[in-house]
Amino acid sequence: MTTRGVVKTQSAPAAIGPYSQGITAGGFLFISGQIPLDPATGEMVQGDISAQVRRVLENLQAILTAGGSGTDRVVRTTVYLLDLGEFTKMNEVYREYFGAHPPARSTVGVAALPKGARVEIDAIARVE
Repeated sequence: MTTRGVVKTQSAPAAIGPYSQGITAGGFLFISGQIPLDPATGEMVQGDISAQVRRVLENLQAILTAGGSGTDRVVRTTVYLLDLGEFTKMNEVYREYFGAHPPARSTVGVAALPKGARVEIDAIARVE
């Protein structure tokens, strides 16, 4: 039987609904979608899509660290963009965090995201 663990850190925004920041199970860490909230204030970061993507990825990194993983162990992400016209700018920041061997990924255009965010990203990573 696989054990299930809850991952929670104050270095990432608190959940804004009935979900966990992350769950470990079967050697993997499943991270809930992160939007560009400042963990210190709970407020949406200001700025363009690059600033929002950077905040989202910082939030993901904090949960990865708290769950015993890291960006080098991420195997899958899903990116939700309010405007697919911002795909190139999102990729520029995303590349900084995942480098030469990025995880598998889907990018989806959506009609709306929580709290008016322009981007949300979830992830699955290995835990060792």
